[in-house]
Parts: sequence; structure tokens; C-alpha cells
Amino acid sequence: MKNKTIGVFYDGNSSVPQPIELSFDKGTSMFHFELANNTANSWKLESVSFEKKGMALNLQHGEETVQSIMVKDSDFIRDLTVFRKNNGQLDWYHKLLNLGLTSHAFFAFLIMLFIGLSYVYAIPWVAEKSVVLIPEDYDDKLGSNFFQENMFFSSVDSVKTAALNAFAKELKLKNNKPIKFTVVDSDIVNAFALPDGNIVVYQGILDEMKSYEELVALIGHEVSHVNNRHSMKAICRSLSGYLFISAILGDANGIMATIGDNVNSLQSLSFSREFEHQADLDGFEILVSNGVNPQGMSDLFKRLQQDNTISIPEFLSSHPLTEERISYIDKMIKTRSFEAKTNDKLKGIFEKLKK
Repeated sequence: MKNKTIGVFYDGNSSVPQPIELSFDKGTSMFHFELANNTANSWKLESVSFEKKGMALNLQHGEETVQSIMVKDSDFIRDLTVFRKNNGQLDWYHKLLNLGLTSHAFFAFLIMLFIGLSYVYAIPWVAEKSVVLIPEDYDDKLGSNFFQENMFFSSVDSVKTAALNAFAKELKLKNNKPIKFTVVDSDIVNAFALPDGNIVVYQGILDEMKSYEELVALIGHEVSHVNNRHSMKAICRSLSGYLFISAILGDANGIMATIGDNVNSLQSLSFSREFEHQADLDGFEILVSNGVNPQGMSDLFKRLQQDNTISIPEFLSSHPLTEERISYIDKMIKTRSFEAKTNDKLKGIFEKLKK
């Protein structure tokens, strides 16, 4: 081991450098050097902190007055580093600093990969779970504000709205908040649920239906989105980066301000496969528990998926109907036991909605 080298000493009181000869005694783990005034100095290895600056190594000693020695001898630095490592005096940070460029690039790649995967997968998941930090009162405020602003420009069919609400009252929807339906006189093939319990149904999607069972399926599906706060969770996922930081910092006001700025996306939210699957299952259970043939759900979804010769229906853009989902529903119909019977009252109200 090379135990002597030339260094530059700084006394901590002035910026004047002093050339010195620095030696290291590995037997006693002591640094020794002598100043120009013949003053001998000794530093214990344990009392010295090390800082790598480019190709140089800076040795610092002292508490109130910090003295330092700058060494540029690569052989001395290498041998000293090996000695510290062999004696367990090199922490992980300095071990990392002493790795080569290739290792640094590899660790940088791993860090970037971790950040990327966290941003794509972990942060959206955490953001979705952070919905529990948001009081449900905010769901009502956001949904109500959106409904009032957008229905002002829509042509609401009050007669069919009353009929659709009467239709829903005949069903056990397992809703955890009041549900209100509104029928908009438009040929748009769409329906969407707002977080406050308002569910908007366009005449266009009613016109596509051939049976009241299909309408029950649609209602059950949309009510599930309300019950499970899917709109709020979807917003949190789409704003996950900011919301994640806000949730960690406990900035509830920041969360709500950001969600408020994005309230206009409530109508066109595209729910995740997980949310749609949950809504399908809940909707299926609503059909079965009300004695309505669940074939209505499969029929509705197949009809909407096929009826896109001119343009993709609005419902498909926000509720993508995959073959996998439809196949799963058909499988449940075949394997699940249920008792379905014709409901003349629902059938009668449905016919009024079709006129």
C-alpha cells in the first residue's frame, strides 16, 4: 500500500493553501503530516470524513474549525479506499461513488426504470386508493355542479324522465345514495353516471334497446359506478402524479382544486377494465336479484358493439365493450342459477320510454 503522498492543507481559518507531505500508518490507522512551522499533526482515520471531488479526495477533520487536506494522487486514493473497505470503514454511499462509470450508468438505468414503473403502475394505484381521503360530500358537489352546467344546454324530456325514475323505483338497486335519472332528448347513444347519483340517459341509447331487461342492465351498470365512486377514482388515476404528492403532503385542498379544474371530464371518463368488470358484476347481480333475465345485459352490449357502422357510439368510447367482457357475461348466464319472470309493470313503462 502506498502510504505517502503530497497534499494541500487548509487550516479552516484562511483560504491560503499549504503544501504538505501526508503519510498514513495502517497499523495505527493514523494520518500524519507536518506544517511549514514544523508543527506535527495526527488525525485518526475514524475522525476523518471523506469527500470525492472529481479525481481528487478531500479529507476533512474537526468540528468547530474544519480543516481539510486535498489529495490528487490516484494510487494513494485507491490504496486508502481499499484499506477502508477491508476494515469496514467505507459506507454504501462511498462504495457507490467508487464504482466505475458502467456501474453508475446501470444504477441510473435501474432508478429511471423504477421511477417509470412507479409512475405508470404504483402512483395511479396509490392515487386511486387516496379517494378515501376525499369526503363523499365532494362527490355530490362535483356531480351537482356538472349536472347543472351541462343540463342547461341540453333538451331534457321531462315526461320520459319521470317515466325512467318510475321504472328505477320498481328495482332494488342496492344504491348507497339517492339516485336520480334524467332523459335527454338526443340521438346520442350514451349514458353516464355522475358521482352525486345523477344518471343521464340519452334517448339515442333507449332507441337502441329492444327489451326492458336491457334497460335494467344499463341502470344496474351505471348505479354500480356511483356506488363504487368510479368517477372519482378515475379522476384520481388520471391526475395521479399531482394527487399522489398532495395526498402524501396532506393537501386535501390541493386535491379538490385539481379535481375541480377537471370536472368537465366527468361525462367522457373512460373507466378502467377493473371498474367496468366490477360494474358488470354488480349490474348482473341487480338483474338476478330483481328476477330480470340477465340475458338483457349481454343483448344490450352486443347490440351496442355491433351498431357502429357510421361512427363509434358515445357509450363505447367511455365504456369500451370488449369481447372478453361480453364472453364473461355469457358464461355467467350459462353457469349461474337464476329465476327470471316477466315484469309487466317494467315492460309497460319501457314501452312509454320507447315512444
